Amino acid sequence: MSKLSIVILNYRTPGLVIDCLRSLIPEVTALAPCPTVVVEGGSGDDSAQRIGEAIAKEGWGNWAQLLVLEKNIGFAGGNNAAIRPLLASADPPEYILLLNPDTVVRPNAVQALLRFMEENPTVGIGGSRLEDPDGTPQRSAFRFPGIRSEFEEGVRLGIISKLLKNALVAPPVDLRPHPTDWVAGASMMVRKAVFDRIGLMDDTYFLYYEETDFCLRAARAGFSCWYVPESRVVHLVGQATGVTNAKTVAKRRPKYWFESRSYYFKKNYGRIWKFFVDLVWTLGFASWRVRRVLQRKPDPDPPHMLSDFIRHNFLPF
Repeated sequence: MSKLSIVILNYRTPGLVIDCLRSLIPEVTALAPCPTVVVEGGSGDDSAQRIGEAIAKEGWGNWAQLLVLEKNIGFAGGNNAAIRPLLASADPPEYILLLNPDTVVRPNAVQALLRFMEENPTVGIGGSRLEDPDGTPQRSAFRFPGIRSEFEEGVRLGIISKLLKNALVAPPVDLRPHPTDWVAGASMMVRKAVFDRIGLMDDTYFLYYEETDFCLRAARAGFSCWYVPESRVVHLVGQATGVTNAKTVAKRRPKYWFESRSYYFKKNYGRIWKFFVDLVWTLGFASWRVRRVLQRKPDPDPPHMLSDFIRHNFLPF
C-alpha cells in the first residue's frame, strides 16, 4: 500500500526535473512504495525524451513514471491529470505531494512533512520551508489576499505597511510550525480527505492563484493548513515560469496572471468586492509610481504594470 504519491509537473525544464528526481531518491527509498508521477505538460521540446531517458538510465522506473500530455493545460490542469487517476485507483494514496520541478529536496524533507501530517490528523494541507540554495528561507506561508493587503501591496509606504502588518499576504518568515492561510504549491502535501471533500484544483486557473484558491476552499470546508519548517526544500524561484524571479529584471506580467487574479477574486468574493479590490490597488500603485519618480527610486516593477492592470480589470477589451 502506498501512503504517499508525488506529482511533479514539467514545462520545458527537463534538467530541473531530473535534478529534483535525483534529490528524491533517499526519500522514496525510505518511504517505499512512493510512486512519483512526472507530468510532461505539453512542452513541445525534448522534455519527454530527456526525462524518460533519465528515468530508464538511472533505474528510477520502479518508482518514477512519465505521463505525457499533448498540450499545456496549466499548473492546476497538469497536476490534476496525475492526481485524478491516483485517487481513482484501487489503492489510492493517503497523501499527495505536489512538487515544483524547480525544487531540490533536502534530506528527510518529504519524510518530515509526511510525519507531521500523520501526527496531526486534523491538518488537511502542509507546506515545506522553501529556501535559497544557501539556506536562506523564503516566504512561503501566506495570508489570503484582501482589500487591505492589495492596497498595501500597491502603495508601498512604510507607515501603511506597519498599520496593515496583520494583513500582509507574505508576512515575515516564522521558522516555527504554525497554521497559515495558504502555502506555496512548490511543495504542498494534501491529505486525500481534502480532495474527497472539495475536489481537485480548479483548472480554470492557467497559472497563479490556483493553490490560494485550493487552500481557501479547503479552509471553508474545515481543513487547516500548516507551515512545516522541518521540511526543507530548495526552491529556485521563477526558474519554472520566468515570471516571479526577484533576482532578475522584472518581466512584463503575462495575460494569464491578470486572468487568474481576476478569476480568484470574482469567484470567491463577487464582482462588486473585486471592483473595490482593483480600485484600491490601482490608486495605491499609481501613488507609488508618482512617489518613486519624485524620490528618484529604482524601478522594480514589471514593464507597463499599471496600464496592463487597468486594461485587464477596468476596460472592456
